[in-house]
Amino acid sequence: MGKELVGKITHYFDKIQVAVIELSGKLKEGDSISIERGTEVFEQKATSMQIDKKPVKEAKNGQAIGMKVSQPVKPGFQVYKVVE
Repeated sequence: MGKELVGKITHYFDKIQVAVIELSGKLKEGDSISIERGTEVFEQKATSMQIDKKPVKEAKNGQAIGMKVSQPVKPGFQVYKVVE
């Protein structure tokens, strides 16, 4: 099982638990992702992805998406797609 860097967190909205992810790769709804910074690591599925408050199933390099995250994050966290 490997990991491929697909983006980084640029903003986090605490009250609604949504992170803004600037993508450097492709991400689809349902992909397994790992969100990491130093020793802080957690995995979740990519769900509730939005661009400009509109739901999307897939986003690609250069786009910034909003996504619900299961734990608080900070700008600078790296987002990896977990590949089998």
